[in-house]
Amino acid sequence: MSKTEILEELKKLAPAERLSVIETALPQLRGDLERTEPARENEKKQREFAAEALFADYTADDELRAFSVLDGEDFHA
Repeated sequence: MSKTEILEELKKLAPAERLSVIETALPQLRGDLERTEPARENEKKQREFAAEALFADYTADDELRAFSVLDGEDFHA
């Protein structure tokens, strides 16, 4: 459906219904925009920064790696 068709269909709705449709669509659109490439790249950089910040802790503290012995286990079985 094209933008023009959508706008024409919206005109057929009562003003309150149109407003309701738009209010419902806006959060969905905001969510889509937040997941754009720059946002994903920013999240990746934040994860990399956090991993680098915690690297020394994980290499020095055996308790933080206690469950890593299970890495090769098939826990979905």
